[in-house]
Amino acid sequence: MRNIAGLASIIAAVTCFALPALAQTVPSLRADPFVDSGKGDKVHTASGFVCPERVGRYVRNSVGEGGSPADGKVFCSYYALDSVYGTVQLTPLSGPYDAKKSLVGDFVEQVGIGGKQVDEKMVTVKPADGAKEAESFKPVEVYTRTYETAHLESLRYQIKFTGAAINGWAVESIIEYASTRDDETAQNFLDFVYRSAETEVGKKQNAAPAK
Repeated sequence: MRNIAGLASIIAAVTCFALPALAQTVPSLRADPFVDSGKGDKVHTASGFVCPERVGRYVRNSVGEGGSPADGKVFCSYYALDSVYGTVQLTPLSGPYDAKKSLVGDFVEQVGIGGKQVDEKMVTVKPADGAKEAESFKPVEVYTRTYETAHLESLRYQIKFTGAAINGWAVESIIEYASTRDDETAQNFLDFVYRSAETEVGKKQNAAPAK
């Protein structure tokens, strides 16, 4: 009986140490929300959104999950020279989308660190001139709000937040740049996000390639 009791104690001790370790490995076993296209792009399997290796001056820095896995939020982040950054965020929707409410945490953070709101408006993103999908492209109405974070000589460092609902997904972006130097670069990133989302999100042609 003593041997049995001793064995039970050993099993209990091993279990106490093993279960936490096993729990720590579970997140790493989750499927990657992105797959390689074979051409350097990263494809988000759930939405079909494609994160190219390059977008104009921007180079893709990373992709991954944002927030808790239960939210289903993912991101693609990019950078360009001279401290220009762009991030795309996609989150599945279960109801109506309100960009202001969705982004309010970012707004509060900017005010908290001294950011000054300098712009807020809706913009319409249309297809690029001569684009093959121009006839079927539905213009995207995008909410934008811009904060100025610093002012150095002729440069005004700004961060622009954007949001729109497309085919059951919240498509948002965060663009950091210096105005007026990088205005065109920032606009190009915004156009990329919503032109790509309108033609890719919820569409079948970007399904993950078979392995």
